[in-house]
Amino acid sequence: MYAPEGWQQFSEEIVGSSPAHTAMLAQLRRIAATEAPALIEGETGSGKELAARAIHYGGLRGARPFVPVNCGALPETLIESELFGHERGAFTDARQARAGLVAEANGGTLFLDEVDALSGRAQVTLLRFLQDQRYRPVGTARERETDVRVVAASNRPLAVLVAEGSFRADLMYRLKILHLVLPPLRERGGDIELLAMHFIRRFSAKYGLPIRTLPVQTLQWLRAQRWPGNIRELENWVHREFLMDGSATAGPGPAHESARAVDCDDSGLGCFQRAKAEAVRQFEQDYLQRALRQADGNVTRAAQMVGKERRAFGKLLKKHGIARDSAWGDPG
Repeated sequence: MYAPEGWQQFSEEIVGSSPAHTAMLAQLRRIAATEAPALIEGETGSGKELAARAIHYGGLRGARPFVPVNCGALPETLIESELFGHERGAFTDARQARAGLVAEANGGTLFLDEVDALSGRAQVTLLRFLQDQRYRPVGTARERETDVRVVAASNRPLAVLVAEGSFRADLMYRLKILHLVLPPLRERGGDIELLAMHFIRRFSAKYGLPIRTLPVQTLQWLRAQRWPGNIRELENWVHREFLMDGSATAGPGPAHESARAVDCDDSGLGCFQRAKAEAVRQFEQDYLQRALRQADGNVTRAAQMVGKERRAFGKLLKKHGIARDSAWGDPG
């Protein structure tokens, strides 16, 4: 039911040995062996697109297109054109006909990333398509058919959004026939060391530099972090340290002075810089969560309350791995 070569390729990229990771991987393999729609949920940076690619390339459609769609970036006024295409002259600036993303994915997988960001209008458009996989390009009266497997991903649990009234229950049910929740990095035991070494080997091959080892103090620091940005944050950290650290043998060390083990006495209060950085991090996290609670989860309103632009406020939320509904609990 699945393609062994495709599965092997992507399962090697999904690194880990913790019980939470092993259970997730087994479920992922079962999903790859089916053709039903699937919903992947998990915190920012937990590897949802990699899981979606493993489902596609490890399944029967692995030789066909995998088309990712960033739902959060789809303009509401152009949602139908982006998904279903349009005829020449269908609207202003439509100077030539163009096939949509659905047509590009025919026979393969349509990956709807950040599906929780779809507007109400876009949700209706998507629901109508999912009912029978028939669509009509903008500017034409002729209906067309396609054959795609739909895999969706969300940073926030759709069930919570449905309860809040911001996501359609009927759409959730169509997307959630198969369901996979990716565990956050902080719940994956000893996987941090395995992932860090995996990234070191990758960057070693990419830049033609020798593979480095991780000093004991670095490993201790890695294990002590909460990693609100999950695997993506860890990968970026390793990438930066691999390039910036001048040592060929000691390997990367923590990027910030607050994380340095040099000249720090952990028997007492520890490093001043480390304690200061942790206090700032905790303050930012608590402040952002309080602002969101007072704004009832409305990011725009929360940004106005604290005197920041919405985009800058959103970046801070992403930095600390905070979802507006706080449904994932303490992001650390």
